Amino acid sequence: MRTMQPQQAPMQSAGGPVQAHFSPYSFQGGTVVAIAGDDFSMIASDTRLSEGFNIHSRDHPHTYNLTDKMVLGSCGYHGDVITLTRNIQTRMKMYQHNHGQEMSTASVAQMLSTMLYYKRFFPYYTYNIVAGLDSEGKGAVYSYDPVGCYERETYSVSGSSMAMINPFLDAQIGQKNVIIKDETPLTQEKCLRIIKDTFISAAERDIETGDGVLICIITKDGVKEEKFPLRRD
Repeated sequence: MRTMQPQQAPMQSAGGPVQAHFSPYSFQGGTVVAIAGDDFSMIASDTRLSEGFNIHSRDHPHTYNLTDKMVLGSCGYHGDVITLTRNIQTRMKMYQHNHGQEMSTASVAQMLSTMLYYKRFFPYYTYNIVAGLDSEGKGAVYSYDPVGCYERETYSVSGSSMAMINPFLDAQIGQKNVIIKDETPLTQEKCLRIIKDTFISAAERDIETGDGVLICIITKDGVKEEKFPLRRD
């Protein structure tokens, strides 16, 4: 009677090629929301810096003051965010030394687009929004894609909760697909209420958004900051 011999796995050569997987990118979460009004603009971000289920910091907002009339919101890979913001600040200082004045919001928006496009073959893993006042004192919000295409908008959102917050802003501010439209002007109080509602909803459904919100209110008098707590789990 013949016995069945167990099949043996083929032996691999010790000197054969070994495939290794490596990604230079990592996503540290975060959400940024910006709204432009007639004579003001607001940009807010949560304060959680995380990676998956690991929370690195509960007090790290994703907004960076560039001038007293301009704020950058940037989230994504934190290493690229730090590098990008430092390069922006360096170029703004060079411009100020050469021309004796600060860059305008529109100029910074164009410069950021050029910087992102320059890195298009190995792009910054960042989601960026620039909020501030234009030369006429009106609120301005600029949104970007990863390789520098940008657009001036009334409102914008980026980050891990973008898919959840965008429909809410479309209804509340854009008045899209709304039968009875709200004709009241977009005041600072209304914008604050909308921003707080968006982050409360996002924190309930997104593990990478939470802990708190830092709201930057940009007017002709400068940047005023307001903090708002969120759930911490």
